[in-house]
Amino acid sequence: MTHGHAHHDTLPDDGRPPASPLPILVLNGPNLNMLGTRQPEVYGTETLDDVVALCRETAERHGRTIRAEQSNHEGTLIDWIHEARGTASGIVINPGGLTHTSVVLRDALVVPEIPVVEIHISNVHAREEFRHHSFVSGIAVSVIAGCGVRGYRYAVDEICARTS
Repeated sequence: MTHGHAHHDTLPDDGRPPASPLPILVLNGPNLNMLGTRQPEVYGTETLDDVVALCRETAERHGRTIRAEQSNHEGTLIDWIHEARGTASGIVINPGGLTHTSVVLRDALVVPEIPVVEIHISNVHAREEFRHHSFVSGIAVSVIAGCGVRGYRYAVDEICARTS
């Protein structure tokens, strides 16, 4: 220890974990750009912009940042997931209908080797039978469904808790 400089580990602990420098990647899949107008009785009236704002506010409460993206194209989502390797601390993903059909999306999500939280606005298990199976759930650290847009807050909180 040099005189006049305190070691970092001797600083008082305010109970907050140190902030991760890497952002949380928040991905929304096909049709989620239509939030607020598509089936509001199922998905609510909040828009994708509202979702992104909620995720950003939640991350900021933890001293963290997000990178939010949405695409209707599976390959674009996969490219963003690949780019997350070494550049993101975790992934919050609402794969939309790809949840139930996309093995390649599931395979891509293991590439970055970071925690993944799967989020669904509606309770997919209370809907059509084909929505009951998810290719993503098996590799996710957590699955949140049926909480409405609030579920995104829970998802970001979970990534922050696991990557502090």
